[in-house]
Amino acid sequence: MSHLHGALKRKKVMTFTDYKLIRGCEISSSLLKAIEESKILVVIFSKNYASSRWCLEELVKILECKEMYGQIVIPIFYEVTPSDVRNQTGAFGDAFAELQLRFQDNPDKLQRWTASLTKIANLSGWTLGSFR
Repeated sequence: MSHLHGALKRKKVMTFTDYKLIRGCEISSSLLKAIEESKILVVIFSKNYASSRWCLEELVKILECKEMYGQIVIPIFYEVTPSDVRNQTGAFGDAFAELQLRFQDNPDKLQRWTASLTKIANLSGWTLGSFR
C-alpha cells in the first residue's frame, strides 16, 4: 500500500487503487464504476506511467467523466514535468514511444491517449521530485 493511500485511508477517505488488476485483462467494470462515481480523481504520473495501456485507458475515462460529471481531477507529476507529459518527452516520452510501437496498428487509440495526456498536463496540479 502506498503512503498516499494509507494517509487517505487514515483520514477515512474512501480510495480505489488498481494494484489488484491482472495484466492482459480489460479494465474491470468495478474500476470504471469507481471512476464514474468518484468526486475527486488523483492521477499520479511517473516516468513509466505512459508504458501502461491500462493507465492510459483509465486516463481517457477519467477525462471523459470530468467533462460529463464535472469531477475534480488532480494531476501529480512525480519526477516528471507537466511538459514531459504534455509533449511526451524525456523519460516519460521514452516509455510512451515503446507503447506506441506496440499499438502502431491502432492510431485512433494512440491519438486518444496523446490528446488525454496533453489535456491533463494543462490542468493545475503538483510537481514532486527532483529533475535533470
